[in-house]
Amino acid sequence: MKTTGRHIAAALAAFMMAQPGAVFGASHREAPITALDRAADIADFFAFVSYDNPAKVTFILDVDPLLDASNGPNYFPFDPGIQYAINVDNNQTALAGISFQFQFSPPASTLPTYYTGFLGALTGIAAPADSPAPVPPGTPIIPPAITALNGTGSGGFNLRQTYTITMIVNGVPTVLTPSAGGNFYAVPANVGPRTMPNYPALAAQGIYTTTNGIRVFAGTADDPFYIDLGAAFDTFNLRSGAFPSGIPGVLTPAQDADDTQNYAPDNVSGYNVNVIAIEVPIAMLTSTGQVEPPTSPAATIGTWGTTSRPATAIRNSPGAVSYAGSFQQVQRMGNPLINELIIGTGHKDFWSMSQPVDDSQFASFDLDPKIARVLNAAYEALFGPGAFPIPSPPRTDLLPLVTYAPPIAAAGTPAGPVADLLRLNTGVPPTPAASRSRLGLLAGDAAGYPNGRRVSDDVTDISLRVVAGILVDSTKYGLLLGDGVNTNDVPYQETFPYVGWAQSGYTARHVDPGEHGCTGDAGAICPIN
Repeated sequence: MKTTGRHIAAALAAFMMAQPGAVFGASHREAPITALDRAADIADFFAFVSYDNPAKVTFILDVDPLLDASNGPNYFPFDPGIQYAINVDNNQTALAGISFQFQFSPPASTLPTYYTGFLGALTGIAAPADSPAPVPPGTPIIPPAITALNGTGSGGFNLRQTYTITMIVNGVPTVLTPSAGGNFYAVPANVGPRTMPNYPALAAQGIYTTTNGIRVFAGTADDPFYIDLGAAFDTFNLRSGAFPSGIPGVLTPAQDADDTQNYAPDNVSGYNVNVIAIEVPIAMLTSTGQVEPPTSPAATIGTWGTTSRPATAIRNSPGAVSYAGSFQQVQRMGNPLINELIIGTGHKDFWSMSQPVDDSQFASFDLDPKIARVLNAAYEALFGPGAFPIPSPPRTDLLPLVTYAPPIAAAGTPAGPVADLLRLNTGVPPTPAASRSRLGLLAGDAAGYPNGRRVSDDVTDISLRVVAGILVDSTKYGLLLGDGVNTNDVPYQETFPYVGWAQSGYTARHVDPGEHGCTGDAGAICPIN
């Protein structure tokens, strides 16, 4: 029978309602082990040449996803029992030649008799004239509004965390310190305008420069990811009403080119995430110690994030938790689709705790992805032979995701072992905002995913198309597959740390199907189906 793009799209819709699904894109609770240990769950990992300085690279590690902005009174401290790390391979070995390890202190209470972690108003409020005994009128009750992370203006900052950063280069550790002295403070959640009347200014205080020229930020921020989670988790029941063509999961060319409008609800809207961001001079990352041109084999690095816990934790009730033993890895993330989409459910925890250098044991998943075969089988069953061909294994079109290969790495770069690393060619300059495409390399934007990953890259749509085979032959596997969510609910920043500041617990809202607000709280009605 003759098969058209519409026939294939119709098969996609039928398949989505009939087959077990996974979630494309980020890694929000993607493995059994992190579904039970959400503080160690890596939601997203980003690495890109800094927009405003092509001599630096920014890494962002997001953990503890889907934090409701209003969920007090303790909000979202980093777990002091976790070592958070950002790792860099610069010699194609899939081993960490450079690591940045972050360790957070237990939240310290400065107002131990108060019921919440953050409080404050105006310039402070005293007990009123009719205050009952034993508190006399005029006694300070409410501290001034929180305007600082430390010192004057921080009196109501009741749950405070500091952190340390250790840079390890070829096994040699160096403890990083702020150039202005003092401690690194984690930025708290955005409680609301009475308690934190100028939150952007407060959050900006959490950007530090170290004595060796590295910039860092750690704290709660807007979750930069965007996706129609409801449709994705409902066995990819993508909304037909989201697409004027009436074909579920297939965007029109105009929709595909629109990076500012959503055509389906962004179910991550209104949520925050804990963010660790670090901006490092490229010369500190390459094996040559200098900025390399994109044609140099030394220009491309491989990066990934990890979370690890001590082997033993002892709860000394009612005392503090104590830890013993070496750190054991709980989770890792390089590319945003490998564990989520490629690795089988029965192997996800083992994969999470293994090392990239050992990923050859998962090569069968990487180079012959099960989901592609499931798609192929479903289409062929519905429409006969040839309805939905897929590339033959080994899927060498996926090698740039798991080896050093063009179009990311320069020709002649040693491929290295098969390993899930987010590979970034540090010699490719950042794309100006006006020319940036959410579809990255698929749209000819050389600085976008899978050449690293920026916060605005639409890894949901990119991953869907790559798995379907678009890199093999865009005319044969070129459907404009997507979820209809093309942008985040709040603007990103164009300077470090690039994510949007944390959404306010007082004003944040979640966009639901059937209501206004698909894009930035001002758009068309989000379709239900």
